Amino acid sequence: MSRRLANVTLDNLDDLPRRCRRCVFWELDPMSGERAAQAGDPGLEKEAWISATLLEWGSCGKIAYVDGVAAGFVLYAPPLYVPRSVAFPTSPVSSDAVLLMTAHIIPEFSGGGLGRMLVQGVAKDLTRRGVRAIEAFGDLKWEQPGCLVPAEYLLSVGFKTVRPHLRFPRLRLELKTAVSWREDVEVALERLLGSMSPERALRPV
Repeated sequence: MSRRLANVTLDNLDDLPRRCRRCVFWELDPMSGERAAQAGDPGLEKEAWISATLLEWGSCGKIAYVDGVAAGFVLYAPPLYVPRSVAFPTSPVSSDAVLLMTAHIIPEFSGGGLGRMLVQGVAKDLTRRGVRAIEAFGDLKWEQPGCLVPAEYLLSVGFKTVRPHLRFPRLRLELKTAVSWREDVEVALERLLGSMSPERALRPV
């Protein structure tokens, strides 16, 4: 089973689940979002947001593919690009952080570590770009897939609560921590695989 991450672009935007492809919860303020819904094609607004963010800021999403099939995605951007981010009781997002807006794994692919893979992909991308942290508004009463990420999930992949709330806490992941976790795991795997390498038995003494 092959797994890979790809940056979200206008070319693969249609690989997002249809509901998510047309959702502009994060990309527009509540009033503009309502107008877009009434106009009948919020998908065009989504496309315009992706295009503008890519041009002005750079990569703003990842799609996880399993054997060529889109299995999950994540979107992220500085809070300046995310109008909805100021509408939460635990806002604003810290000035040194990028907002993890939303993440979703297709049900049949859940439980396989794709969520962690997506977060690590975001962390690696943002670290290269000099960003210090990722923040997100978690949902403590999450019951079904929606625009927010379950707080429980965010905590499980290393986020810490920085602004508590009964429903929508703001959580933060320091990128140095995320990257060092990844490097520690990779080093451990290399050591394990190295110790098991059959080539060692073939080396001349």
